[in-house]
Amino acid sequence: MTKILLVDDDIKNSMLLRRFIEAEGYEVDYAPDGTAGLAMYREVKPDLILLDVNMPGIDGFELARIIRATDRHVVIFFLTDRTEKADRLHGFALRGNDYIPKPFYPEELIAKIHERFENRQDDADHEYRIGDTVFRPGEATVSYGGETQRLSARQSEILEMLARNQGRMVGRDDILRQVWGDASYANSLALNVQITYLRRLLHDPAITIAAVKKRGYIINA
Repeated sequence: MTKILLVDDDIKNSMLLRRFIEAEGYEVDYAPDGTAGLAMYREVKPDLILLDVNMPGIDGFELARIIRATDRHVVIFFLTDRTEKADRLHGFALRGNDYIPKPFYPEELIAKIHERFENRQDDADHEYRIGDTVFRPGEATVSYGGETQRLSARQSEILEMLARNQGRMVGRDDILRQVWGDASYANSLALNVQITYLRRLLHDPAITIAAVKKRGYIINA
């Protein structure tokens, strides 16, 4: 069962949201602030964290930063009334997976959770073959010549987009919006770095990740 941790100091609305999510078949733990949320995260090891930003003590951004320092795979959705562009960009810079402004419809949140974890289950059972390399997005690994390399969450997302479209160009902006949530200049530079890392991690000499200038990338074998 997918385990969800809800961290929000609005106890009344959080209890309503918790019951709504549990009715969809998810297991939900609740923490009323960032300090308790960090302890609960370490105890239950959730698949998804629903994280408010404005909380006393450790706020949502700081909690996400602490968690991401050691965990690249847990999914983080920010739920917040801080909707300024700078706040959204900061949330994605902390490698949040989604940024959902308050107020929102619970049905909208449930749809996002369903989409995220249905896709993850599909990925867990799927593998891509690129030349003689096997890429398993559910495990975030690439295997070649008897050796297995582990990818970061972002590297795995980028490689999956490329592998799904072998021989066809994937647009830079499409990658940026899917992986970072925003096609900003800073994120564009980060994408360049991640492509460089992927080229180093893919040891199969038959594989190339070709750049189409200012437009996108193509993976071939």
